[in-house]
Amino acid sequence: MCGIAGYHGTRVIGDEAVRTCLERMRRRGPDAAGVYRAAVSPRMNLCLLHSRLAIIDLDERANQPFSVDGLVLAVNGEIYNYLEVRAALEAEGRAFRTRSDTEVLARALGAWGLDALDRLEGMWAFAVLDRRDGTLVLSRDRFGEKPLYLCRDDTGLYFASEVKFLEALCGRRFPVNREHLRRFLVNGYKSLYKTPAGFFLGVEELPAAGLLTRYADGREERARYWMPRIEPDEGMSRAEAVTGARDALLEAVRLRLRADVPLAFCMSGGVDSNSLISIARTVFDYDVHGFTIVNTDERYAEWDSVSRAVDELGIRHTAVPVRTDDFLPLLRELVRQHDAPVYTITYYAHWLLMSAVAANGYRIAVSGTGADELFSGYYDHHALYLHAVRDDPALFAESLRNWRRHVEPIVRNPVLRDPEVFVKNPGERGHIYLDAANFSARLREPFEEPFTEVSHDTDLLRMRMLNELFHEAVPVILHEDDLNAMYFSIENRSPFLDRGLFEMCGRIPTRHLIRDGFNKSVLRDAMRGIVPDHILDDRRKVGFNAPVFSFLDRDDPEVRAELLADGPVFDVVRREAVAELLDRPGALPNSESKFLFAFLGVKMFLEEYAS
Repeated sequence: MCGIAGYHGTRVIGDEAVRTCLERMRRRGPDAAGVYRAAVSPRMNLCLLHSRLAIIDLDERANQPFSVDGLVLAVNGEIYNYLEVRAALEAEGRAFRTRSDTEVLARALGAWGLDALDRLEGMWAFAVLDRRDGTLVLSRDRFGEKPLYLCRDDTGLYFASEVKFLEALCGRRFPVNREHLRRFLVNGYKSLYKTPAGFFLGVEELPAAGLLTRYADGREERARYWMPRIEPDEGMSRAEAVTGARDALLEAVRLRLRADVPLAFCMSGGVDSNSLISIARTVFDYDVHGFTIVNTDERYAEWDSVSRAVDELGIRHTAVPVRTDDFLPLLRELVRQHDAPVYTITYYAHWLLMSAVAANGYRIAVSGTGADELFSGYYDHHALYLHAVRDDPALFAESLRNWRRHVEPIVRNPVLRDPEVFVKNPGERGHIYLDAANFSARLREPFEEPFTEVSHDTDLLRMRMLNELFHEAVPVILHEDDLNAMYFSIENRSPFLDRGLFEMCGRIPTRHLIRDGFNKSVLRDAMRGIVPDHILDDRRKVGFNAPVFSFLDRDDPEVRAELLADGPVFDVVRREAVAELLDRPGALPNSESKFLFAFLGVKMFLEEYAS
C-alpha cells in the first residue's frame, strides 16, 4: 500500500510542487519517497511520484518508481498472487532482482502487455510509462479498492491517490460541488457513486476496472479490462454451492495473508469478519489479533457474541471503546484527511479502530467488506428473494413463513415491513432514499433526485446486489476504509473482493441464497465447522455502527453553540432544522441520526474548503 501522484502534459512540474506533494503523501507511504521525471516527447513531460508503505520485500531495492524492461511503474496496492505470476514469468525465462510484487507487476506488463491484468489477483491503482514511445497507462483494480483521482488543465492530466495531492501538483484549489453536498444530505451515502460527480468540481475518479491510456501527443483512450457478470448455473446443487464458496473463500484468504509484516483483523459479531478470522486461525494457523469497536447502544451492541468467539477461537483481542471526548475536533481532522465529509458515523468509529491497530504496531488490517453484496446480507434481500422465487409456490410459501417468523421481528425500515413489497411493485426503492423529502425540506434550496440503478440481465435480487457492490455500498466503504487506514499508514485488505470468489458466487442459483429465514445462507453453511456456531446462527445484521449521540454530547452548551454558529453550511441547511434535532429528546431514528452526522461533515467540509 502506497501513494502515487503524477502529471503527463506540456508543463514542467516545479521542485516546490513536488516537495509539497510528497510531504502530503507521507501518511500513505512513510518508508520511502521517489520521483521520476522525463521528457517523453519533444512537447510532453512526465512527473511520477511515489510514497512507499513497505509490505512485501521491505528492502529499498523494491522502492518506486520502479524501472524495468523499458517501463517505469508506480503502484498503490498489492498483487496477492504475485508468487504464482512470478513462477509463470520465470518459466518464460524472466529473471528478477527483488522479491516484491511490484517487480512482478512491472515484468508481467513488460511480458504480456495489458493482457497481464487478467492474470492478476489484487488491488491496485497504478501508472506505468513506456519509455520507448512515451505512452502512459493508468489502471484501477476490478472492485475499485484503491483510489485514483484525475483532473485536467489546458496543459495536461494530473492523477493521484488523494485530492490533496492533485492540489499540490496543479497548484490550485478546486471549487466545492454544492449540488453533490445536497445530494449527500438528502439521499445519503448510497447516492454518492451513482454519477461521476464528486465533492469538488473538475475532479473525477478513474472507474473500477478502468484503463486510461495517454499518448505522447496528448491523445487519450479509455477502456475497461473486466466486466462483472452474474451467470447462475441452475443445475448447481446446494452442496456444490456451499463447497465452491468455501474453497473460493479459503483461497482468497490464503492469498491475502501474504505479507512481510503482521496483519490485524477488524472483528464484529457478524459472519463476515468472523469467517475471515476463523479461516486464518483454524485453517491456516495464523496468529490472529482482532480489534472491535464497543458501544452501549442495544441496537448495535455485540460484545457478548464477540467475546464468545474470541474465547472459542483462542485469539488475541483488543476492544476499542466508544468515547465522546474530542469528537468534534477529531471529526474535523478526519474531514481534512478525507477531503470530503465523512459518509457515516461508522467510519468515524472505524478510524478509532485503525488508531488502535496502529498503536499495536500493525501495518495491515483485514475486513469483511463485500460479503453482504456477494452472499445476500441486507434486510431488503429477504423481500427481494421472495420476488425471485415468486413462481415457485412451495418455496415462496415456505420463505414467506420464515420471513414472518424470523425477519419481521427485527426489521425496522417501514418499506421493508411488507415482505411482498417487491412482488407487488418490483420498482419500489423507497427504502433506500428513506425520508428524502423530509431531508430536502431542511435545505435552503430543496433537492430532489430520483433513485436510479444500473440494469443487469438477471433477477431483481442479483441486480440489486450488483448495484450495491459496484455503485452504492461497497464504493463508499472502500473510500472510507482506504483513507482511514492510510491516515495511520495501514494497508486495508478485503478478502471477499476476490475475482474467483465473485465468479463462484455469480454461478450460485438465486434460490440457494436464503434458507430457513437466514440471509447469507450459503456462506453460513460454507463456514460451518470453521466459524463458531453462535455466530452462524445469529440472524441479526451486526457490524461497526453507533448512533450519533454516542459521540456527540448535545447537553454540552459549547457543543450546541459550535454546531449552530454562523458558517457557510447555513447557506445550504436551515439552522432551525438542526436545532430541532438537537432539542429532540431521546434517541433519534436511524435515518435522522444519519442526517445529523451528515450535517456535521458538510459543515466542517465547507469551513475547510469553501474559502
